[in-house]
Amino acid sequence: MEPMTVLICEDDWLARLYPNEIHAILDYVRCAGRLRGAMASHIEALLTAGISVVLDFPSNTTRTRAWAREIFEKAGSSHLLHYLDVSDEVCRARLRARNTSGGNPFETSDEDFDQITSHFVAPAADEGFNVVRYG
Repeated sequence: MEPMTVLICEDDWLARLYPNEIHAILDYVRCAGRLRGAMASHIEALLTAGISVVLDFPSNTTRTRAWAREIFEKAGSSHLLHYLDVSDEVCRARLRARNTSGGNPFETSDEDFDQITSHFVAPAADEGFNVVRYG
């Protein structure tokens, strides 16, 4: 990672703030919403101070991307949106590998993946993001 860069990983924060509370997607939605509300001004302050921030947060809907946009716009910071444009099969394989590695505090089932993916909206040009696409 580049100097003066902070990584903020949603899963790490959720696991620490809400241990043993996230068992279903609705639990995640509730806790993630609280986390985003709490972190927004902190992230903005980091950006305003000239620190680069890597947000390891889902940006799979226009709403979640709008949250990030509001932060970097308030801070007057530039941005990049990294978009993994890969098939569901590739995503499932990566998810299963993540689940078995034990490196993530949460496991996601194929059923949960299907439910989450049903809400996916690819970034559109009219959202105005600087997209770095990986195929």
